[in-house]
Amino acid sequence: MTLRCVPHTQCPLQRQVSLAALTTLNVGGAAEWFVEPRSVAELQAAYTWAQAQHLPITILGAGSNLLVSDRGVAGLVISTKHLRYLKSDLETGQLTVGAGYPLPKLAHYAAKLGWRGLEWMVGIPGSVGGAVVMNAGAHGGCTAERLVSAVILEPDGTLAVVAARELGYAYRTSNLQDTQRLVLQATWQLEPGYDPAQVKAATQKHLSDRLRSQPYDFPNCGSVFRNPQERTAGWLIEQTGLKGYRIGQAQVSEKHANFILNCGGATAMDVYHLIRHVQRAVADRWSVWLHPEVKLIGDFA
Repeated sequence: MTLRCVPHTQCPLQRQVSLAALTTLNVGGAAEWFVEPRSVAELQAAYTWAQAQHLPITILGAGSNLLVSDRGVAGLVISTKHLRYLKSDLETGQLTVGAGYPLPKLAHYAAKLGWRGLEWMVGIPGSVGGAVVMNAGAHGGCTAERLVSAVILEPDGTLAVVAARELGYAYRTSNLQDTQRLVLQATWQLEPGYDPAQVKAATQKHLSDRLRSQPYDFPNCGSVFRNPQERTAGWLIEQTGLKGYRIGQAQVSEKHANFILNCGGATAMDVYHLIRHVQRAVADRWSVWLHPEVKLIGDFA
């Protein structure tokens, strides 16, 4: 059997690849087409091929913050997991990082250098590309505060260096969301010159706080809902009496109510129905509609 590759590359072009194991929730169907480019050039080629075939394109980073439909994903899914290069500029204190680089690994790398500014990302199970798109944040820090610029693959196939101030950042959002503009690389401005032991200690404290307060014993996608202005989503869900509430094998965490767990064999529809139940119950009790932070991929009709 001849291996099919993206035209003009050696990047395998695969059909019907299950995405469940590639997401932190461990649910979801198959990608119609799937590639794992190992360079920006291969990613551009895959993007161009999908456009020529009139296929929708979905980017998959670390697989967190996603709920993939049991029916799978139409079109081409591009995994960025191999885009993990990193370059540090010792004079400017800037880090330039590929979109697939894991956030916890980046936080530890900066701490070892004695560079402050990324301690908050140590417990976020995502990658650089996703952080740039959604303005990921924790412990009072966020992407928008430290990002200098991002390299974007535009819909016409060209590359553009876009300054952070042009990305329309707000709480957990940017103007990159729900577009065909793909993040390939990000440059961060940190504060060099600190004692690495102190930065490591601060980073470890953030990680310990997350391990103590958030569930890591079952697969989950991270925080499910954005925090409304009035109260945190977790508080609203807990006060509605939904901790431990279950649909199928999907359960609202007993430890932190803004997490939904896959207790073993959950389907994407289990999780989806649980999200909708929580939204309705909180709205009935508090007149607040919780907006998902998790991104739904595929058909949930």
